Amino acid sequence: MLILFDQGTPRGLARARAGHTVMEAKASGWDRMSNGDLLKVAEEATFDLLLTTDQRIRYQQNLIGRRIAMLVLWVARSGPE
Repeated sequence: MLILFDQGTPRGLARARAGHTVMEAKASGWDRMSNGDLLKVAEEATFDLLLTTDQRIRYQQNLIGRRIAMLVLWVARSGPE
């Protein structure tokens, strides 16, 4: 499985993905893209899964018909918001 880590995704998760290929969006300069553009290039690059911490992505993007699966992670933050 080809997995794309969006910015904010904890790096330690990559070690837990044994048997899968993991790439960070930042490594390809994709961290500067809008969510819509990121989803488009990830699909074109045949990624199977996008891991993100962007809780709003499902409200900001039309996900109908997408070929890429998405997993939105909730990451606890310490300190005041």
